[in-house]
Amino acid sequence: MKKAVLLFLVLNGVLSFAQKKYVAVIHGGAGTILKKNMTPELEEQYKEKLKEALTQAYKHYKNGKSSIEAVEAAIMVMEDSPLFNAGKGAVFTNNGRNELDASIMFGKNKNAGAVAGVTTVKNPIKAAIAVMQQSEHVMMVGKGAEQFAKSKGLEIVPSSYFWTQQRWDALQKVKKKELNANEPNAMNLNYPSYYWVDQKFGTVGCVALDKDGNITAGTSTGGMTNKKYGRVGDSPIIGAGTYADANVGISGTGWGEFFIRATAARTVAAKYEYHNKDIKTAAQEVIDEIGAMGGDGGIIALDKNGNVAMPFNTEGMYRGTVTESGEIEVQMYR
Repeated sequence: MKKAVLLFLVLNGVLSFAQKKYVAVIHGGAGTILKKNMTPELEEQYKEKLKEALTQAYKHYKNGKSSIEAVEAAIMVMEDSPLFNAGKGAVFTNNGRNELDASIMFGKNKNAGAVAGVTTVKNPIKAAIAVMQQSEHVMMVGKGAEQFAKSKGLEIVPSSYFWTQQRWDALQKVKKKELNANEPNAMNLNYPSYYWVDQKFGTVGCVALDKDGNITAGTSTGGMTNKKYGRVGDSPIIGAGTYADANVGISGTGWGEFFIRATAARTVAAKYEYHNKDIKTAAQEVIDEIGAMGGDGGIIALDKNGNVAMPFNTEGMYRGTVTESGEIEVQMYR
């Protein structure tokens, strides 16, 4: 009997030791991400940038900083890179503008901030944090959000800062396809598939858990290529593209209209809290619901115990994790 008890304790200890505790998870967009369409050089660029974002998040964790600061640091890395549809790499609207959205939520007290349709704020995630921490509001849009960001000392840049040749060319291809119904599908137009990921996808996000056990979720995007009429997706909408409470944090990427209709991020949290679903099951069920509605995309989620989920219903999703010991892992394909 004693031997059996001892064996149980040893095995239980081994299993506990083997279970990783994650402190940050990120995504950089979901969609048609196929290894056959990715050059080795470009694949390495994506992996290195994802690792850099996770490294920044982990540095803040190790230094005892808040999960807000960890999320900010990780998302800024991706906003400053033309590889992702956020900040510098944002896609173009139908009228040739870059209109950026971002949001953040702190789980401990459910404070939240968001901006939408900004065109001159270098790092929209910083503007979202400023709204959360330095105003009585949750969301600001357009010129008002830009005026607020400037008043708080955030870096303002000319709209030309966000212009990149690849995103501009992608817009021209989409508009050409619209004008010519007989043109072959855009995915066959001599452009690597990763350009077309960002017609609906490419959003970046991070969920982090700090040493005090507080969870923060943040999301940033340039939206949908060729979007019209001031369209805003799920990324700046609390409960749709971003949500955090004391139990879980969630950030989504994909076809925003479906994430809004499903109240995707909040639904994951509700399934976890009220239905006692584990984080993987809760997140997967929401992605399945979005898929059943006709939507595409992915979710990253992290719970208070350091468990992570990264489901998606597309051919790939740029994603990565870091554990409390600093172990980093990044993935791109299914």
